[in-house]
Amino acid sequence: MKKAFGMVLVVGLLAASGIASSQSSTHAEEIKARIAPVGTVCMSGDECAAAPAAPASAEPRSGKEVYDATCGTCHAIGVSGAPKFGNAGEWAPRIAQGIEVLYTHAFDGLNAMPARGLCMNCSDDELKAAVDYMVDSAK
Repeated sequence: MKKAFGMVLVVGLLAASGIASSQSSTHAEEIKARIAPVGTVCMSGDECAAAPAAPASAEPRSGKEVYDATCGTCHAIGVSGAPKFGNAGEWAPRIAQGIEVLYTHAFDGLNAMPARGLCMNCSDDELKAAVDYMVDSAK
């Protein structure tokens, strides 16, 4: 009887440990899923990284392109007193100061206009072209 009881006890313990281990592995998998990272980081050159972006054109943008991309945000509707594009009356006193003064204002900012009109990727020549484009529209 002792042998039979011992055998039943051993079989019972083995069965219980098998159930416990399958439950603990399921529980461990659930925990791993909950704490898994949301995303990954791919560095240039890694297999997961996208193709590199095409380099920007070496050609300078035209005054119209710079105006459309940046300047028009304020000058199209006269935000904070900006002279409206094409409005000769608003541009006349500014034009009378001379083109170099207008260039300086474009580079350094004036009143509510921030330096470079916030076009930090515009070259000096591109900013001058944008000023020329706006001045020509007001004549």
